[in-house]
Amino acid sequence: HPALPASVCSGFTLTVRESSYNMVRTMGFKQAKADVLDALLNGRYQHETRKGAIDKNLLQTGAMSPVELSAVIGRCRGQHHSMSTHHQIPAITVHVLKRDEWYIKFYFIDPDTYFISVHQTEPEP
Repeated sequence: HPALPASVCSGFTLTVRESSYNMVRTMGFKQAKADVLDALLNGRYQHETRKGAIDKNLLQTGAMSPVELSAVIGRCRGQHHSMSTHHQIPAITVHVLKRDEWYIKFYFIDPDTYFISVHQTEPEP
């Protein structure tokens, strides 16, 4: 099967092939919240590397701990959640949480959670 475009994650190249779509999970808010909190608690997460955007992932830089991020995510409700497709791999559903001026963007590929962004947004006037 042909490979889809690759995304660079934590120093390695992640290629999702058509035959491995069963590893890519799609779910709603409640399951996504439970799974991302479980991943943070158990250390099953990685970071998608973005050129020139390391400051957009405070979990990756160590400026925010998994416990602190879990507290923000724990306050999220369905109205704080949206989903979109990954910009390079359309088969991947990306979850976005916006709460208390935080922007958290992640997706799942079993067995891990991949964080794209964890940062504060600029307050709206």
